Amino acid sequence: MKIICIGRNYASHAQELDNEIPDEPVIFMKPDTALLRNNEAFYIPDFSESVHHEIELVVKVKKAGRNIERKFASRYYEEVGLGIDFTARDLQAQLKAKGLPWEKAKAFDKSAVISPKFIPVKELKDINSLHFRLDINGKTVQEGNSSMMLFPIDQLIEQVSKYFTFKIGDLLYTGTPAGVGPVKIGDHLEGYLDGEKLLDFLVK
Repeated sequence: MKIICIGRNYASHAQELDNEIPDEPVIFMKPDTALLRNNEAFYIPDFSESVHHEIELVVKVKKAGRNIERKFASRYYEEVGLGIDFTARDLQAQLKAKGLPWEKAKAFDKSAVISPKFIPVKELKDINSLHFRLDINGKTVQEGNSSMMLFPIDQLIEQVSKYFTFKIGDLLYTGTPAGVGPVKIGDHLEGYLDGEKLLDFLVK
């Protein structure tokens, strides 16, 4: 099982971090050891003083495939959930400044929160108009809609499958909207997809 992540897929988020708006998807990976399941608590790692939340729509792959045409992309998934791509922002800045890969800042243990529940696509109104948000301690800090993606889900399936063969159970994290920021010990995070709460956990 692979965790495939997309960076800078919302223009507003790219701009808030002073990154260029990409002309093709920015792809990076996390190992399966990065998964944080079942709304278990997230423990801030001791190597970072600035871990940021990045809430994302997550697509679960249902069948294997490569070089998938966009018109056939919807055949490769049938469920959507929520995830958080926790990022050690201070470490990431150091690595970027040196032109080094991001893995230590992005792919560390338990950095990929995944919702216990995924919602069948057939129960959602429109895959290209999904509203989602992240609340911390009862206050909304991030809010997005899949209609705001620079590269919609089916285009991501097409682009990613040019380079990586999808296998059953792979997870595609589709990018985060603006509003990322640090978490601290004691924070209570809740994530909603089209009004349904899918994430509910504590930071320790």
